[in-house]
Amino acid sequence: MNSGFHGAFNPAISHLEGKNSILALSDIAKYPFIPEAAEVVKRLDFKIENLLEDDYAPILDRAEKRIIEALNTSPPEVSYNPREYREDIEVLSFPVAVILVSSLANEYVKKRYALAEARRAFNLLRMESEDKIIEIARKFGWKIRGIDEKIGFVKFEFALNFIDYLRNITAFHEKDWKLVNRPVIKGEVYLSKHDVARLLQEEIRRYIEAKIDPKVRSIIPEEIIKRVEGLRQVYAEKIREMPSEILQSSGVLSEAFPPCIRQLYEAAQTGRHISHVGRFTLTSFLLHIGMDPNMIVDLFRKSSDFNERMTRYQIEHIAGERGSGTKYTPPKCDTLQTHGLCPGMDDLCKRIRHPLTYYLRKARKKRGEREKKDLGAQSQSQFY
Repeated sequence: MNSGFHGAFNPAISHLEGKNSILALSDIAKYPFIPEAAEVVKRLDFKIENLLEDDYAPILDRAEKRIIEALNTSPPEVSYNPREYREDIEVLSFPVAVILVSSLANEYVKKRYALAEARRAFNLLRMESEDKIIEIARKFGWKIRGIDEKIGFVKFEFALNFIDYLRNITAFHEKDWKLVNRPVIKGEVYLSKHDVARLLQEEIRRYIEAKIDPKVRSIIPEEIIKRVEGLRQVYAEKIREMPSEILQSSGVLSEAFPPCIRQLYEAAQTGRHISHVGRFTLTSFLLHIGMDPNMIVDLFRKSSDFNERMTRYQIEHIAGERGSGTKYTPPKCDTLQTHGLCPGMDDLCKRIRHPLTYYLRKARKKRGEREKKDLGAQSQSQFY
């Protein structure tokens, strides 16, 4: 890298390190989504056209590798190895990777890349001091403070405003995350370091997803677009867009789904997080109503942490094709309510106790309505 670029970097960093912050250059390299990193890019007057210069090749290479790591690792995670990459390259390669992902205009890559960066941050944050975690959390506007409290045998190191807590657990379906299962004192939720790191992972994931904008493709030089398209070709199978409606050729009536299954199905279609119990429920339900296992694999393909081998194994296990040979049935309604998977009952829900019963009754009714409609159309056609 030329002396002009590298020489400009150090003053930019020293300026930031002098600003009442406990974050050093090494921290900005670890967490390149924080405002200090954006200020470095701004002070360097870094532009996308710079990437066409040979001196900037290491930044473009690292940006591309960040995306490749997100696509190839399971669960997805971008690496952090300070011995392999200079701190300045780590800082600048992040916004470049965001631009490259944006130009791909692919929902699966967007979600997987954001999750991979967020998981990297989670694993780094778990090793940080309490002061540093608080500093980074406050970059996102969190009202958080350090504590040293013990309730029973559990030690708590942080107190987080309950509004910040609730905002970041919307995608969590596990019982442990429900506010009622957490100690709340004077509007603050008491948390461990691991829990705060996990909540920050969710905040960071959403933040990065929001930064990925397909509109930037129009301002990217053609040479870089070619490189991005090369990525698309190499990883075509992983990043292919799935049809919006897998059910069309399966003979399954989506309009007969109970509310709980409809919610899980729509989450799978859009790549949103589904809990372990939710995945089991959706998979076992779809298998029982006759959906082909390959179609179920494709349904989960948009998930940001999708692993085809593992997904196929789990589906085959639930179908009884592996292990004990038992074909599993979905949980009953009361079990789904216990796990927070019931979005609210409609009139039919109130008269049944199992999602399969709901589907069978509603599907029978829907098919009857279709047959009547077809018969009506046939009788009408006799007059023409």
